[in-house]
Amino acid sequence: MDHLFDHALMRQRRLRALARPEPGADFLLRRVADDLADRLSVVERRFEYPVQVHGGLPHAADRIKATGKTAEFSFVDLCAMPGIDTDALTLADPDSVPLPPESADLVISPLALHMTNDTPGVLVQLRRALKPDGLLLAAAPGAGTLGELRESLLAAESELTGGANARVHPFADIRDYGALLQRAGFALPVTDIDDIVVRYADMFALLRDLRAMGMTSLLTDRSRKPAGRKLFLRAAEIYAERFSDPDGRIRASFPVIHLSGWAPHESQQKPLKPGSAKSRLADALRAPEQKLPR
Repeated sequence: MDHLFDHALMRQRRLRALARPEPGADFLLRRVADDLADRLSVVERRFEYPVQVHGGLPHAADRIKATGKTAEFSFVDLCAMPGIDTDALTLADPDSVPLPPESADLVISPLALHMTNDTPGVLVQLRRALKPDGLLLAAAPGAGTLGELRESLLAAESELTGGANARVHPFADIRDYGALLQRAGFALPVTDIDDIVVRYADMFALLRDLRAMGMTSLLTDRSRKPAGRKLFLRAAEIYAERFSDPDGRIRASFPVIHLSGWAPHESQQKPLKPGSAKSRLADALRAPEQKLPR
């Protein structure tokens, strides 16, 4: 399996970000935490064995626990998490879900799936970790995330050097994640997207937030040559030219894909077999039925 992301570097940058937290830089994770709690609020049951699998910070688990719908969470993550006792935390690589089969009735994955080298395999592991009729709730940045930054960096580097390196991660789209849920064996899979746009004074303010989130490039095939100041200054100019509002502030896109799916159980709804309908659509619509040519 090709490793698209360097998880050793991810751990290093995560620890750096945790050691020097920037107030407010966790805004995206807090937004996702609120969304996950809202989505769980419509599920009429309590979960006794909830687990947060990766995500870096416990915001989502804390927000969901505050609803009263779960017992205490346990955690799987790449490194230690602030405020989480080591007894509640299992350390693991982002491609690993070291949970016993059918041990959790709720698994949440806030902003983590996009950093896996084997996303189909991780989803299979998550489904196996769920008890029958257990629920997965996940969120991941989708296609178009940081698209403005990607375009600006590519344009600047191409202009200055005649070539360009990948400096922003690739992101899957909503159809990819829907297909992966089905492939992993989840029942009743649902995906939808929350288009989040954040405004900054300039590109450098955005880069500071990304560094504080530990979200700077972790591509294994990244350029090892440090990008010069000239590149970033030109990219900031292009960013401001192409993606600024009338007040001069720039836009940064963070479309977040939400995924949900259930571990199969005999009590769940199942689609009817083709041809089993007991009434005709034409009758319901009060329209003449027209047979299609063979």
